[in-house]
Amino acid sequence: MRIFLVSNSARGHAIAEALARSPQKPEIIAACTVNDPGMKKIAKEVHVMDIMSMSKVCQLARSVKPDFAFIAPDDPIGAGLVDRLESEGIPCVAPRKHLARIESSKSFARELMKKHKIDASPKFRTFEFTSKDELTHLEIDIRAYLEHELHGHYVVKYDALKGGKGVKLSGEHLLTIDAGARYAMECIEQCGTVVIEEKLIGVEFSLMSFVSGTTVVDMPAVQDHKRAHNGDTGPNTGGMGTYSDAGGSLPFLTEKDLAEASEINRSVAKALMDECVEPFKGILYGGFIAVADGVKVIEYNARFGDPEALNVLPLLETDFVKICQSIIDGTLSPDLVRFGKKATVCKYITPKSYPEHKDEKGQKIILPERFADNVRVYFGDVSEDQNGNILLGGSRSIGIVGIGDNIELAEQAAQGACEKIAGPVHFRADIGTLDSIQKRVDLMHKLRAR
Repeated sequence: MRIFLVSNSARGHAIAEALARSPQKPEIIAACTVNDPGMKKIAKEVHVMDIMSMSKVCQLARSVKPDFAFIAPDDPIGAGLVDRLESEGIPCVAPRKHLARIESSKSFARELMKKHKIDASPKFRTFEFTSKDELTHLEIDIRAYLEHELHGHYVVKYDALKGGKGVKLSGEHLLTIDAGARYAMECIEQCGTVVIEEKLIGVEFSLMSFVSGTTVVDMPAVQDHKRAHNGDTGPNTGGMGTYSDAGGSLPFLTEKDLAEASEINRSVAKALMDECVEPFKGILYGGFIAVADGVKVIEYNARFGDPEALNVLPLLETDFVKICQSIIDGTLSPDLVRFGKKATVCKYITPKSYPEHKDEKGQKIILPERFADNVRVYFGDVSEDQNGNILLGGSRSIGIVGIGDNIELAEQAAQGACEKIAGPVHFRADIGTLDSIQKRVDLMHKLRAR
């Protein structure tokens, strides 16, 4: 059994670890963006390369002759790497390019849900470039929509992949109607389309599912924390950390909320099958928000979340390789998937100046010789030099995951491990704390008591 894994982050390390636990004892050949010390300990071969160079990746894959490929990051999926590999006879756990539009095009996702009567979107409108002569009228229309339809409470979404940083919200990133209109026009000038939505008030969460066509098997729900600093302050990041609970839900969600999110994932998988006339095969990741009257969709992704994968994959008790094979051959079923009933808290170690600057890039960090048995360590944007030193990159560096019988114990494990890492680094101490979670519970009670 040989598996070709394309990776660019700690998510790939977590995927490799889960694959390696399989009783099938696969050989993993990895194509990575950096000399990942975590991947080196698991994979038979690690090839450091530009994973967006389709021809080079495909050339390597041909030489590997894998049983299947697992494509972890969004950019190569959105660019059509799966199409290229499958044309070479290499089956993939990831969707083809036109199915991956559920992530790569915000307008496609919203219009798909609208067409297939999946009533989980906020009020929205798509604006498209037609001609330079119409730009002035387009900006006037956008301003009118922001002011008169959304009353200044809006979200502006770049209609393509932008590393999780293409979405800007009123009151946080955009403080006026003028600022919103300017950013919307920037989006149109760069990618031709912009999606503008009503800004929702509630608590966000993620529900990822294994998907093969219309068969959808859910993973535990997870909550991400995008802002760089404690108290959900500072600039947006790719995600500073996450937590999951032992029961598979989250403290601020009702049973009905989770059931709604699950049903939306199933409806979207069916809509993709109907629209694209072929099955989605891979990970469907719904980004949701619990609001006063139920659950709404913020966005969809076509792969594991990062950090969310770091929470769920260590809990997977069944054979991940067999799950991947069943996704590919269409035999996926719920009995193939079982997660341990534990809570997890992930805290990302990042360079101190992240995300605004990369001042610490290349500097050394020191890890303890060993971590506690209930801690998992996943390497992201770090590299190992010839002397075995761990060097920082410019982005999220190491995902530290604590595992426990409840969130409190998992948080204590993660926090303790983070505090042992020396160097010019930063992490959010508040992720998974009782106080932080209680604020989310209180907000939902307040919203639903009205």
